[in-house]
Amino acid sequence: MTNKIAKILFLLVVVAWACAAPAAADLRTIGQGNVVFIGEEGLDITLAMGPATQIGWWASAADISTSAPSKTIDLSTRMTNFMVSPSDFTGYTGGWYRIDSSGKATGSAFTVADPQLAMTVEDTTTSVDFDRLHWIPTGDDIRFRIDTNLVQMVSQRGASPLISIKVRSPDGAMYSSLYDAGGSLTPLTDIPVPTSPYYTNSIWNMGSADRYPTGTYTLWAECNVNKMMDNYGETGKTISSQFSLLNQGVNPLIRVYTTPATVLPTARVTTAVPTQAPVTTQPTMTATTQPPTIVTTIPATPVPVITTSSPTPAPTRTPGFEAIIAGAALVIGLVICWKKE
Repeated sequence: MTNKIAKILFLLVVVAWACAAPAAADLRTIGQGNVVFIGEEGLDITLAMGPATQIGWWASAADISTSAPSKTIDLSTRMTNFMVSPSDFTGYTGGWYRIDSSGKATGSAFTVADPQLAMTVEDTTTSVDFDRLHWIPTGDDIRFRIDTNLVQMVSQRGASPLISIKVRSPDGAMYSSLYDAGGSLTPLTDIPVPTSPYYTNSIWNMGSADRYPTGTYTLWAECNVNKMMDNYGETGKTISSQFSLLNQGVNPLIRVYTTPATVLPTARVTTAVPTQAPVTTQPTMTATTQPPTIVTTIPATPVPVITTSSPTPAPTRTPGFEAIIAGAALVIGLVICWKKE
């Protein structure tokens, strides 16, 4: 029984390898006029070259039938293991032609192109489509969009380029797969991309704080088909530009401004003391009593005449002193009258 199970497993492995092998081989087999990308290696260009062993490149305005190529490369030893080396082909993109022994062009060999790769994300919960989405509300569903010229491999080589999505968490950890809202897990490595733009399903939901803590995530895409990234790891070519994605519940564009409380100056309570008006002391006129002058007249009933001198200014006295003097003068007058009688 154990031997039967082992044989079945072995047959399954062989079938899986047989199904995968053509696709891998197709990505390496280049037909005449096909596009190859800077950085690729291990290509079989036998079909593209035909009987020729050299290729030549002409500037866009040159007449290939009457002029010599601007650059030639001998591929006689590299027909089945050809590398589109950046040192040979950077700055020489476009059509390359077969060259015969006389240096004449005998037809197209292949076209060299610079790879291009870009990626962004989209919020499928709110149907928001951004070229660069920098914030995702916690709990929304996310899908990825990939744009690349590598999809020319599909029609020319019969297989899709494989592209990997890179997601780095706020604490620096790398994810190899992502959970969607239903808990299904989607791998992020070697995703076949048959069209451009290419959209994944809604494969990421950041609603679980245990799996995806709030914070800023860093995302980008890579393509290493035929080791093109190893040989030509240029941003925007085999590696997309990195961008940040903030996972939090509140829109970071909303700013809450708190008006500071107006602090009134502390009132200083001052007890007003009534200001006393300065006392203006009016000079007091003091009557000075002179010794009484008695005048005797002939009439039978003499009338006493009291003559007083004009008052002269005197020093200021305590209020009420004038009344005392007046009273004293009245008493003296009464005494004199009494004595006369």
